[in-house]
Amino acid sequence: MNDAEPPWPGTARPPEPAWVPEPNPWAPNWAAAPPVPIAPPRNRLWGAVGGVLVVVLAFTLIAATIPRRVDGRAFAAQGAGNGRAYSGGSEVKPVPELARNPLLGDGISPGPATCTLPELGRAPDQLKAYYGALVDCLQQSWRPALEKANEPRLLASVSVTLPEHSACGEAPTENEAVAYYCGGDTTIYAPTDWMLSDAGLNKARHIATIAHEYGHHVQRESGILSAAADKMTSPDENSSADKEVVRRIELQANCFGALFLAAVAGSGSISRSLANAAVADYGRADNSDTHGSREHQLSWAKAGYDGKLTKACDTWSAPVAEVS
Repeated sequence: MNDAEPPWPGTARPPEPAWVPEPNPWAPNWAAAPPVPIAPPRNRLWGAVGGVLVVVLAFTLIAATIPRRVDGRAFAAQGAGNGRAYSGGSEVKPVPELARNPLLGDGISPGPATCTLPELGRAPDQLKAYYGALVDCLQQSWRPALEKANEPRLLASVSVTLPEHSACGEAPTENEAVAYYCGGDTTIYAPTDWMLSDAGLNKARHIATIAHEYGHHVQRESGILSAAADKMTSPDENSSADKEVVRRIELQANCFGALFLAAVAGSGSISRSLANAAVADYGRADNSDTHGSREHQLSWAKAGYDGKLTKACDTWSAPVAEVS
């Protein structure tokens, strides 16, 4: 059975029904097998996208590594020396560009990969093993895209516990996030209790969450996060301009997550119906001024899933109306 739930078009979310797959995956009522009943998504400060809620920006300056809050919405860690070794040469560097980033060039896409995932369970060790295998598969799939763009491929890790100390400073609370990515130590933090409270044993939701967070890692490696951080300069934490930047970051991470799903769908542990359900999960969230409307959270995921190229995820060139 595939654990999935459909993207509900309204604001109220009805009880979990059983769904029958549609031939067209983007038909209004498409989904996979009946989902495991879980609690509805919670309202959060940073919005909600399949349980993925915090942008953690990492950019390198000559100054020392000093974590700080950025406008109350994102964590930034100056310096990037705490991750595992690069798989590329020392001459490979991120390019701090947005729409003109080499990663968004012509003909670039994640490569196929066979994700062999262990059984998903509630024990911390089971979740860690599941996420670790998924992150390894994400790494394998994204490597050719970053290589073609001649950008770094620093490995990401995953933790199911919150750190006592982090390169990104104070962690968000459970009411603010269920998972987040820290660029300073290239780690996806997905605390066991938070993830199970949000997703239960819904495989589609877990996969969508980790794929989105890995999308932030790809943004970090390419230099997109660095360029985005440079645009967030307002001292006003409610700045509409800065919130627009954050929305473009988050919607692109949805698109990157779906690009991966398109690349691996139908092989290994991620069947095509499970991949479809994971993409649909990006549309389950409430409207958010930092993550975008429910409609756009799903539409950008669909853009990646259908377009299959990183260029389809250029939120930076999109009109404001498409990232609202």
